[in-house]
Amino acid sequence: MTVTLNHTIVHATDKLASATFLTELLGLAPPGSFGPFATVQVGDTSLDYVDDPPQGPEHYAFLVSEEEFDVIWGRIKARGLTFWADPFHRREGEINHNDGGRGVYWNDPDDHRLEILTVPYGGW
Repeated sequence: MTVTLNHTIVHATDKLASATFLTELLGLAPPGSFGPFATVQVGDTSLDYVDDPPQGPEHYAFLVSEEEFDVIWGRIKARGLTFWADPFHRREGEINHNDGGRGVYWNDPDDHRLEILTVPYGGW
């Protein structure tokens, strides 16, 4: 049996605003809905946003191609969002080159930490 992650719940102050923020930056289809959730499909996995204020920030990382990285990073900069090269927010305004790829972190409207990277941790 192959195990894959099917979905995860993302707590948000405004589920539609947060889901739309992610889809616009990553260039994904607009959020759908399922019961109380605003759903964002990312490959075979969905992020199911629910109106329930977060208890603290979560971290969501997305593996993207080099070309997708350029487009998404461009959207981050065009919106004037603060971004960092590290998850601890010490290297503001920079990207990283970990494992021979590129990566960048930014926050969503509920302060969840979002990340795009072109090479998975530990390399290919």
